[in-house]
Amino acid sequence: MDQKVRAAEAIEGNADGDLDMAVCTSEEPPASEGLREEPRKWRWAVIFLCFYGFMSSIKPGEPFITPYLLSAEKNFTSQQVTNEIIPVLTYSYMAVLVPAFLLTDLLRYKPLLVLQSFSQVVIWVILLLGTSLLEMQFMEFFYGVTMACRVAYSSYIFSLVSLSLYQRVASYSRASVLLGVFTSSVLGQLFISVGRIRYNTLSAISLGFVSLGLVLSLCLPWPKRSLFFNQARREAASQVAAKAELDKMNPKDSQLTAAVSTCSASRWKDSIFVQMLMELRTVVKRPNMRLWSLWWVFNSTGYYLVLFYVHILWSKVYPATENNNVYNGAVEAASTLLSVLTSFIAGFVKIRWNIWSELVIGSITAVQAALLLLMGTTDNIWLCYVAYVLFRSSYQFLVPIATFQIASSLTKELCALVFGINTFLGTMLKSIMNLIFADKRGLALDVHSQFLVYFIYFTLLTVTYLTCAAVVIFRHFRNRPERREVSRQPKSTELSDMDDCCDAHKHLCRTIIRMQCCQMQREHFAGF
Repeated sequence: MDQKVRAAEAIEGNADGDLDMAVCTSEEPPASEGLREEPRKWRWAVIFLCFYGFMSSIKPGEPFITPYLLSAEKNFTSQQVTNEIIPVLTYSYMAVLVPAFLLTDLLRYKPLLVLQSFSQVVIWVILLLGTSLLEMQFMEFFYGVTMACRVAYSSYIFSLVSLSLYQRVASYSRASVLLGVFTSSVLGQLFISVGRIRYNTLSAISLGFVSLGLVLSLCLPWPKRSLFFNQARREAASQVAAKAELDKMNPKDSQLTAAVSTCSASRWKDSIFVQMLMELRTVVKRPNMRLWSLWWVFNSTGYYLVLFYVHILWSKVYPATENNNVYNGAVEAASTLLSVLTSFIAGFVKIRWNIWSELVIGSITAVQAALLLLMGTTDNIWLCYVAYVLFRSSYQFLVPIATFQIASSLTKELCALVFGINTFLGTMLKSIMNLIFADKRGLALDVHSQFLVYFIYFTLLTVTYLTCAAVVIFRHFRNRPERREVSRQPKSTELSDMDDCCDAHKHLCRTIIRMQCCQMQREHFAGF
């Protein structure tokens, strides 16, 4: 449960880090456009946004929320945390995700960032003061709100710079968030292991940091443009201005111009949403796009369920008697660093993805299934820690690859819609699995049994991916002889074409001769 916000940061489709890469991949305008920006204005705005992202990610108590709830200070049982508290997160995230996605663009980002910061303050206030099960469930609800609003942070960059500068600025903002997560984990571990402070004090320190983040969010400038809704408003305003000019130039045609502009303004919804939904049909028909979108939905579901429940597993494998025996912060810091490294390495992998994608995905999914089996069966906490770090970094290796594979041939608007749909479908699947296996209204499995379910889930995915990989590779090598034969055919084809051309030329010559003979005969008889 202490992974919720970090889970959203890790996607990072689900989505802020991936959406950053996706949009900068989908469209690249001329560099001269970015030079028109006022350098000092956008640079200071970007620096402030990165500082906000860094500060809002510093919550030293976050890796220790589960030990805090299970400690004598809160005195909740493992069953309550597993089957009654954590499932609320997934349900609230699914309920808030779509409205947050639409309101982010409609309200131009800043209100959602303020709402996110306010939700974080509420979370830590409840953790400090709350004692009942219902209050902890409300805390999980606000975690879901925080996760759903994270898309506003990455989208906010659109309002600061032109698209020619977006890739560079997106990397800055993403690095600031990851640096904040790493710093937060290290600080939390130092406070627990060296400072030997209580969980309650650590939560109060986290409340101070998120309160500063709320103040910073209120100081963010209000953007003047956005991706969907406000773009349509600008188009409508430009149409009104064009109509006014036409009315001055051609007063007689003012009624016709008014009718045209009214009709155009009334169709803005169709131009934004309906047309993109029509384009989604062509997106689904592309095998590579379909593969990576399905990976995004199914693998991210298992990934986030593991992140939500892994700290409860650690508390079962190694029940800590004292605060200083808990190393959650150090493990989170290590997993963050390794995830950044694997994501960086993924950018340099050059293979024919249309042939080897299924094999790469299937191999990594098989490794993840083995790591889940190890985590669910081992009694050694250090093996459990290492398996978790490797599991998280292996997923993060594929995230940038999936992002670029999906976004490479899409416009930024369609790209945002595709990632939004993938994230929502993944959230629905997480909610269904939570309801069946974790929720007290379902099977209410203990955490070890849940990890065995996740192992079976990833095993089924592995079998599916490797089967598809075998089919794709077999078809590729089976068609290679045919392609070689086709490559050898141009010479004979050229000869046959030349023969055809000669025959056609002969036929044309005969036709011309006949026409000339007929013309001479007509002239001869006309002379008589």
